[in-house]
Amino acid sequence: MRCLRIYADKAGESHLAWMDIPLSPKEVFPGAPPFKLSARHRATSVQFVTHPPGLGVVDWHNPPERQLVIFLTGETEFETSDGDVRRVGPGSVVLAEDTWGKGHISRHPDEEQQVIYIPVPDGI
Repeated sequence: MRCLRIYADKAGESHLAWMDIPLSPKEVFPGAPPFKLSARHRATSVQFVTHPPGLGVVDWHNPPERQLVIFLTGETEFETSDGDVRRVGPGSVVLAEDTWGKGHISRHPDEEQQVIYIPVPDGI
């Protein structure tokens, strides 16, 4: 499964990179085609969030903790301090782990946006 990673290097510069979360086939229901599953990863909580309409540009910021962000609606654009810009849409997963350093900019749709935040420890 492809995931966009936002991270900071040792100098505090933020970067974007696509990463793959490895999946392996496994029979889940007898007689059904195998599902592709990742390893299990610990999470401390799950938070369902509605971003307000007109959120627009959120200037340079850091996430409050290392977290997976799952976008259910709308397109969001991320920009990092190295100048890289990437856009994600509904169904996308972002690992936001630039909890220090220069952070990133996010640009959100004009309409309300549904997302899920899942804080995660190191290891994904």
